[in-house]
Amino acid sequence: MSFLKPSDIPNIISVIRLITVIPVVYLLAVHEFGWALVLFAAAGISDGLDGFLAKHYGWQSRLGGLLDPLADKTLLVCCFLVLGVHGLIPLWLVLAVIFRDLVIVSGALLYNYRVAEVEAAPILMSKVNTAMQIVLVVAVILDAGVMDLPAVSIAALIWACLITVVVSGTQYVWIWSRKAIRSGWKSD
Repeated sequence: MSFLKPSDIPNIISVIRLITVIPVVYLLAVHEFGWALVLFAAAGISDGLDGFLAKHYGWQSRLGGLLDPLADKTLLVCCFLVLGVHGLIPLWLVLAVIFRDLVIVSGALLYNYRVAEVEAAPILMSKVNTAMQIVLVVAVILDAGVMDLPAVSIAALIWACLITVVVSGTQYVWIWSRKAIRSGWKSD
């Protein structure tokens, strides 16, 4: 009797990606930017792989719906924190990214417990924001230890990232506030 089923593979990949956060953070902290970039890229490839497997074979699960974004967000936020501590990403941007995520998670929890069950459905601007965060992290890691990039490129990515953080965060608050108002509070 086997404890694992093929449908568990996407979740296992997500757990491995979550564990990968530890060596990526360590490598960034000790300025091993080349190896950090390799692991960061491997995590990105694994994200695509688990998503493909889950959708293509119908191996989606509620656990996978939680693990996948948790692994992605943990990796990005931890990279932002370490790169911010090293002064490679402005602290105000790190705080904006974390604040946005806290507002979204807090709002989702409030909605889930006081209005109705949340069905996670990322909006387009949130996907754009995630892509901008990934591109910024990759560019900063490249610039820090692998190859010099023009300072204007990094600055442009920083401001583009901030814009998508603000716009996507505002959109989430607007959309879910309107849904909550239309649905009303759950009765206790």
